[in-house]
Amino acid sequence: MSLRLRLALFGAAVVALTLLIFGGLLYALLSRSVSSNQDDALRARAQSAAHALEGTSFTAQPAIAPADLGSSTDIYLEVLDTNGLPLYTTAQLNGTPPPIPAGLLDQASSHHGAFATGGDSKQGTQLRMYALPYFHGYVVTGQSTRVPASNLSGVLVFLVVSAVPALLAALLASWLVAGRALRPLRVVAGTADEIARTRDFSRRLAAGRSRDEVALLSASFNRMLEALEDAYRKVAAALDAQRRFVADASHELRTPLATIQGNAGLLVHGPDVGEDVRRSAAADIAGESDRMARLTDRLLTLARADSGLKLQLAPVELRPLVAEVVRQAASLHDGTTFSLQAAEVPVAGDPDALRQLLWNLIDNAVRHARAAVVVTLHEEGSWARLMVADDGKGVPASERERIFERFYKVDADRADAVKTERGAGLGLAIARWIAEQHGGRIIATDGPTGGAGFFVDIPLLSPS
Repeated sequence: MSLRLRLALFGAAVVALTLLIFGGLLYALLSRSVSSNQDDALRARAQSAAHALEGTSFTAQPAIAPADLGSSTDIYLEVLDTNGLPLYTTAQLNGTPPPIPAGLLDQASSHHGAFATGGDSKQGTQLRMYALPYFHGYVVTGQSTRVPASNLSGVLVFLVVSAVPALLAALLASWLVAGRALRPLRVVAGTADEIARTRDFSRRLAAGRSRDEVALLSASFNRMLEALEDAYRKVAAALDAQRRFVADASHELRTPLATIQGNAGLLVHGPDVGEDVRRSAAADIAGESDRMARLTDRLLTLARADSGLKLQLAPVELRPLVAEVVRQAASLHDGTTFSLQAAEVPVAGDPDALRQLLWNLIDNAVRHARAAVVVTLHEEGSWARLMVADDGKGVPASERERIFERFYKVDADRADAVKTERGAGLGLAIARWIAEQHGGRIIATDGPTGGAGFFVDIPLLSPS
């Protein structure tokens, strides 16, 4: 059963209940009114007759053309003596004067008038009677109870007949109103189905002019679509990045694997070669293995970053850490001059992650430097500023944001400055992640020596 039909039936049921209650109350009121009117008529007729008989001596008289109470519904009059014997009557029941209910005359004498009902209602001979005492006996008036029953049956028929079109009208009105009220919901459902079919999360429902529940539903639905669109865009971007990540990682691993396989095949299955060739092949295998190990470590770091890894920060003094890394780098790269200017700067950080960040920046600088790498560390407001600069060709302004993307490498103009093995394009992406984990930032710009300069800002350790 549809919601529209249920609402229409509910509206009709409410109207039916209202009509039932109203009809019941009206019927009870009219029933009381009809009975009261009959009693008033009987009392008035009895008082009029008693007033006419007052002061006269009334003797028994035969009834002239008495009415048959089996069919007549007129008010009749009966005069009784003091003993309750009938002296005169204007109606008969089954050929005899109407019977007087027991105790009616005594109550009439005690209360100067009394009502009673007697007879058989199933046979239609039930009578409503009023007895009023006067000086020479009693005056009794009566009438069949079919009179108020007939009046009430007419009212009942009217109520039933008028209720049927009212219920039909209520059902039709409820059906139309429910259809109009549910039309926006059908629009919402249709839009939702269309969006689910086309995956077009940019669609929106028309904003309602009113502030009713349907307008609130449309506004909530539009907010949900905005959230879905944003989530869908992020998921699509993440999937695209994942596909590019896998493709680039496969490409980066293919070259060292090919080198290792070629040299291993040469050593194992190749013809007899000289000792120099063997040493060169073994050196290539060792070098490419180291490169693959570094690449794998960086991929693992990025995978942990994507999984939501949070670094554990603790108070760290940066100057000794930076000095140690620069000293180690200088011992590894004899052809590059390193200079260091470092102040005592405390931060909240992860020492191992900060070492990795600095190593990545130094490795990048060494690959592109002509002869010198400059490292400085000092306070800059509420930040600890670390700079690593080289004297190479620098990074074009259009590339300074993209170089922090995974596997992204600058064009051939900057690649000409490579002095050692080429990089995989992951070091700067890892450096940015480490800086952000420390609540800091990293930017690429021009360095003081004419080449590229990478500036890392990390919040200073709070004195508390």
